[in-house]
Amino acid sequence: MKKLLICLFCAALLLPAPAFAQRRTVIKLAALVPENTPWGAVLNRMASDWYEVTNGEVELVIYYNVKSNEADVLRQLNLNQIQAAMLSTFGLKLIRPEIMTLSCPFLIRNNEELDLALNAVRPEIERGINGRGYFTLAWSKVGWVRFFSKSPVFVPDDLKRQKLGTSETEPELMDAFRAMGYQMVPVALNQILVDLSGGKIDAVYQSPVTAGSLQIFGRAKNMASIQVAPFMGAIIMNQRAWRSVPDRYKDKLIEIAKKVEAELDQSVPAFEASLLRDYMDYGLVVNEVSPEQAQLWYADVNRIMPSLVNSIFDKNMYDRIDALLRTHRGGR
Repeated sequence: MKKLLICLFCAALLLPAPAFAQRRTVIKLAALVPENTPWGAVLNRMASDWYEVTNGEVELVIYYNVKSNEADVLRQLNLNQIQAAMLSTFGLKLIRPEIMTLSCPFLIRNNEELDLALNAVRPEIERGINGRGYFTLAWSKVGWVRFFSKSPVFVPDDLKRQKLGTSETEPELMDAFRAMGYQMVPVALNQILVDLSGGKIDAVYQSPVTAGSLQIFGRAKNMASIQVAPFMGAIIMNQRAWRSVPDRYKDKLIEIAKKVEAELDQSVPAFEASLLRDYMDYGLVVNEVSPEQAQLWYADVNRIMPSLVNSIFDKNMYDRIDALLRTHRGGR
């Protein structure tokens, strides 16, 4: 009997593993956004859909409102401490610096132009990101950078009279605005409200989402209606994690990620508009910039743009986007 049991045990070891014992791949994703946002809603659904289509073999675990800066998040991604991240333009530029060109002030002026520009340069950008050891899953609009100020701002001279605070982690935009003649003051992101209250700065440029999370509109009660630059984001994985995903599921996971991207394209502009309405209920004044005043902003940045391309923004990408949008505007 003992010999029979040993033989049965050895035979069992040679049998193929049952389906339920298949290897599970866990993908830890860091997101700097809170869960109760459009990004949180679609990421949660993406995690659920990935789990379902892979029969539980791929589990996406999301960590929201991560307090690390984007350079630290990218470092953790490189070390495989996390396997995926939702990064903004400022994190993505650490992988491919030319991505900052999408946020060149007043180059891209509305969502329609953003779609045109992104569609034109996206394949090149993704090849660059993927060639650095990552895999790009989806892109997301994060909103539009606006000027929030203590005193009303309609034209460039209104803002040049105020001390303009900018994050210490955004030297490209700080150098661009300094070249245009603005009084630039580097500040830590978590100190903006204190610096506005203490008089160190009088104005900032931030997306409405960030302005809300930092309560900026409580001190800088004016917002110029003109859109300064688009704020972009992307969901990326490291290649080590992407390779660990069974090949038979990859097309399905990409398809789900693209659905996330399409949904965010629809929901983020509405979310931003809703936030601005809420801020106005709490006293924010929107300074409506006329078409004639908008041209003053465009002329101001175009005046110094030759000195900014190559030194701050990638010339080849700038020239491609600029030519595309000038054709689209029909010379406007």
